[in-house]
Amino acid sequence: MKQLFWMSLPLLAACNAPSAPEWLHTQPAPQAAVVADTPDAEPVETLDSTPPPPPPENAITVEQFDTTTAEDREAALAPAEPAGEERLGTTLATLGSPADPGIWIETGLVSALTPGRAEVAATGASVNLELRPSGGDAGSGSEISLPAMRLLEIPLTAIQELEIYRLPVAVEVAGAE
Repeated sequence: MKQLFWMSLPLLAACNAPSAPEWLHTQPAPQAAVVADTPDAEPVETLDSTPPPPPPENAITVEQFDTTTAEDREAALAPAEPAGEERLGTTLATLGSPADPGIWIETGLVSALTPGRAEVAATGASVNLELRPSGGDAGSGSEISLPAMRLLEIPLTAIQELEIYRLPVAVEVAGAE
């Protein structure tokens, strides 16, 4: 068996040699194009009267993409009064566009922009945020902002189960007045 392995190595190495038959040539996998948000893009509707600015065009670090203020983060972490909140359901959330500033989650659990709260079921960590409609079905999963993931201490590559709550309209979300 070892001999078969060693005999096949030269054949594999020759696959991309110019003299190899065309059918033996390997083709590199096509690479996905990265499409950046254009600066001309229309701003996303938000409850925040003074939303954080978009990240700089040359942003490459998490800190550069997270343009929320200390006040925004403080408001997002303020304990919400459970009176009047409505549990909407559970969703699996992944990182949304890091170029979209603010503390939000796009989910099929809402059909209109509304204040809300997301809680990590496993840890109890909670953050007040904007619930933005994704246009998808309730069970289709969600995308959450980079600042919200950081506040919830969720790894940016995670698929995280979250409990989603709608807050009474009078409750402030991060930065909203």
